[in-house]
Amino acid sequence: MARALKEVGFPDPRNRSRGFASLLRIIVCQQVSNEAGAAIWGKLEKRLKNVSADKVRRVREDTLRRCGLSRPKVRYAKILAQAINTGELDLNDLNDLSNDEVREALTAITGIGPWTAEIYLMFALGRPDILPAGDLALAVATKHMFALDERPRPVQLESIAKRWRPYRTAAAIMLWHYYRHTPLID
Repeated sequence: MARALKEVGFPDPRNRSRGFASLLRIIVCQQVSNEAGAAIWGKLEKRLKNVSADKVRRVREDTLRRCGLSRPKVRYAKILAQAINTGELDLNDLNDLSNDEVREALTAITGIGPWTAEIYLMFALGRPDILPAGDLALAVATKHMFALDERPRPVQLESIAKRWRPYRTAAAIMLWHYYRHTPLID
């Protein structure tokens, strides 16, 4: 980490507000580049003004598609909005739950997997000891920082990350920063 810090400097803070808009933004941005995710989110904000569960629930699917959401992400957005609307998921309740309980509550909603839950834990709930071990960029950055022959699989990355407890969130942020600012070939 000291080498990464020396090479690429400190990362910017990545805090997000708690709530529906932040969780939906994580879903919108998953499996796309940061630039593509930001562009899609910008279109969504421009169209809806204030992104809320109620607005997403009521807006037509083709409107969400025109903003750049894929068909599956439109479905996930609608499912999440409905879960919030019916009370199946109360995002305010997550504040008082353990990390595992938050993961369980979030991944019970179709379209929210472990990675999305962990990103929400890290950036919206501010949990200090989360490492999304299935994240490709983290694996690539770890491979290069540790001069490994191949990218670590999630279980291997979890093992490597034990040394960063109880601040694995900070380590993940540093690894993502290193990944973005270093020409890594993988």
